[in-house]
Amino acid sequence: MFSGNTGIIHFVASIIALICGSIVLSGNKGTYKHKIIGRFYGLSMLILLVTSFLLHNLAGFGILHWLAVVSTLSLLCGMLPLYFKYPKHNYMVFHFSFMYWSVIGLYAAFFAEIFTRIPIVFDMDTYNIRLFYILLVIATVLTGGIGSIYFRRLKEKWHQKYAS
Repeated sequence: MFSGNTGIIHFVASIIALICGSIVLSGNKGTYKHKIIGRFYGLSMLILLVTSFLLHNLAGFGILHWLAVVSTLSLLCGMLPLYFKYPKHNYMVFHFSFMYWSVIGLYAAFFAEIFTRIPIVFDMDTYNIRLFYILLVIATVLTGGIGSIYFRRLKEKWHQKYAS
């Protein structure tokens, strides 16, 4: 279930990232608490992503690893504008946008993990790779769709407050 020590580290980092990401996403932005918990989120996500690339014993480098590449890019695109203050006039909007999608991507991975375990929980004989991908797509589309509804609402507020 955990694929050894790497799987355990991956699991623990994912729980920490889910908790920290949820707190940062729902809390006030720019506060001391936001910055500290945000750093914990970023660090736990880095550990989560590094270990995700080490977990390839099940099917080689597959779709989940490509999604981890997207997640890595989202995390980097959310953090780098903050550290380099670039683009100059709206780096905070870039930070908020990419970090928001980083957390939504984490939620999507969480729900995909739960959905793909459903056949195992119910001991379905029909569990196969096709069912795995169907459940993965359902979890990702639902989470991303709900996330995009909130993103459209929030992005307008971010532009008004932080873009010059």
